[in-house]
Amino acid sequence: MQRVLKAFFPAVILAFVLASVLFTQFNLAALQAMGQEVSMGVRIATTFDDLIGMASSYLLLILVAFILGLPVAAGLNRLAPGYRALLFTLAGFAAVIALHLIMKAALGITAIAVTRTLPGLLAQGLAGAVGGYCYHRLSRPA
Repeated sequence: MQRVLKAFFPAVILAFVLASVLFTQFNLAALQAMGQEVSMGVRIATTFDDLIGMASSYLLLILVAFILGLPVAAGLNRLAPGYRALLFTLAGFAAVIALHLIMKAALGITAIAVTRTLPGLLAQGLAGAVGGYCYHRLSRPA
């Protein structure tokens, strides 16, 4: 159990940090597309502010998504043990994608604006996939 927890929290944090950085950069790219000047200093400051500001909400949502998604991968891994890396990577991807689709369907909200577009939604899924892969790597039996 300790091995699982030591892998779980870094995976969630990595997924959150990557997701936050991606949505910040997507938003800033949209501003640039409208003709706004976005300097490297603004990019860095905004990214840091978003990481801090979204930690109390989006981090918790990703945590819940991983609590639900990673055990599914663990169960499937018992059936197909040769696909552990793929299963946990896909579980992270699916968990974050499902998080956004369920919030939209159940609550009628898009909590992260970039997920209104397919590239933005897939970028958030990519962050989940990286977190899932991180979990796979850190939780492997010795």
